[in-house]
This record gives sequence, C-alpha cells and structure tokens, in this order.
Amino acid sequence: MKPSTAAPAEWLPPNIEARQHSLARGEILFRKDDPTAGLYQVKQGQVRLSRVDHTGREVVLHAACAGGLIAEASLFAQVYQCDAVAMTDATVRLYPKDALLAELRQNPEALAGFAAGLAHELMALRARLELRNIRSARERVETYLALNTGADGRTIALRGTAKALAAELGLTHEALYRTLSTLQAEGIIARTKDAIILKMPSV
Repeated sequence: MKPSTAAPAEWLPPNIEARQHSLARGEILFRKDDPTAGLYQVKQGQVRLSRVDHTGREVVLHAACAGGLIAEASLFAQVYQCDAVAMTDATVRLYPKDALLAELRQNPEALAGFAAGLAHELMALRARLELRNIRSARERVETYLALNTGADGRTIALRGTAKALAAELGLTHEALYRTLSTLQAEGIIARTKDAIILKMPSV
C-alpha cells in the first residue's frame, strides 16, 4: 500500500548502462501491450502502475517512489501488462532487458537480491488485495490509514492526488471524499494539504 522504498533496488548491478528519462506529471512511461524494453527504477518522484477494468474504472496496481522498481515482470514478457504514468514530475532509469537478464545469469548475489525484491512486492500485493476485500468503504479507509502511518504512528503522508488514492483503494473519488469528510467531522482525523493525521484510534 505504501509506495516502494529504495531497499528492493539495492541489488541492481552498477555495471549495466542504464538510460535515464524525465517525465512530467501525468506523462505516460508505457502503455499496456507496448513492447517491453526492460525494468525501470524510479530515481525521483512517483510513478503508478494501473489498469482499466471492464467498467472503465482505473485500478491502481502499484505505486513506486524514489528507489522503487516498476515492471519487474517485463524481463520475462514480450509486452507490458499495465500502464505506467507519472504521479508527479519524475525521473526514471531504464535497465535494458537483455543486459539485465545476462547479468542475473552470471551474478548470484544480484539474482538473490532480485528474488528478495519480488518477495517484498508479493507481500505488498497480498496486503492490497486483503484491503480491497473489505466491503465497507469506511472500514477500508480506516484500515488503510492505520497501516500507512509514519514514524509518529499518527501521520499518513499523501502521495499523488485523491483520485489516485481512491483508485488504489478500489473506491470512487466520491466515496473516498465522503468517508474522509465523515471521519473528520467525527474528530477521528484531521486533514492538511499533504497529510491525514489520526486524532484517535480508528480501527
């Protein structure tokens, strides 16, 4: 649920010639079914991966911030399986597929690091799926807030737009706004431009 941190990307081999790209907020890095070029590391800003479901609603699959990886599965696929869009102005670094796969075959430490990163993302995916299985919008939002507090145990930093958060939670923008407004009116949370602060235990 939280955007990826730098830890899963520490294994990236420094000897591979990576290509750096700058993205403006809202700019598309790749689209679903585009031919795969390789794996990306976010160096600055935030990038989200999403798909559009059968109702036309965007479903956020993953959000990565500085240090995080996106499109790991592209190393073993011919086309990308989702869209990648910059949530903010961002800089990304492309590790070409052929060069990275060749390095992983020869470098056991890098291969182990790659596997550990995939395990980390699998755990995060399971947590997101569990969250979306919660039927009540209020309970879903309260659980998200409780699981995403910062070091103080009370502050949830907002990354990207409210629309992006709603998509990550599998809610409409209207449902998220109503739920947050109710929680604020009840004195459970306070809101600022960039954060939500828990004022009392919410779950």
